[in-house]
Amino acid sequence: MGEGSGGFILEPARFPGRAPIDAYGNGGFRFADMSHRGSIVALPSGIESWAVLSPEDVSPESLRQILDEAGAIEVLLIGTGERLVPLAPPALSALREAGLVPDLMSTGAAVRTYNVLLSEGRAVAAGFIAVDLVR
Repeated sequence: MGEGSGGFILEPARFPGRAPIDAYGNGGFRFADMSHRGSIVALPSGIESWAVLSPEDVSPESLRQILDEAGAIEVLLIGTGERLVPLAPPALSALREAGLVPDLMSTGAAVRTYNVLLSEGRAVAAGFIAVDLVR
């Protein structure tokens, strides 16, 4: 968030609802007839931009959006990019303290799993790190 030219406030991109991920790759995602460049976090309250470029960027601070909604999340997926990469201990500790145990997987696997769980009506949330691979 910050002030843009002309004095207006710039808010992060946000889709206020739950939607399946239609496609990923080329550094972004398509969902709800929209496209977004960069990583995203899909929460019970909506889909938002996620300021994470790599698994090394996942920290307690970058997980704030997820931690704020921990009570509404049954399953948490983290898509760590082109391949599965473990999260740093501080990030895992922050999630566990909030009662969340993340399922880590490649972004492609996380997108597929998220879509299935969403279609089943589960309280799923996910952090998806953008990849260049086209899907």
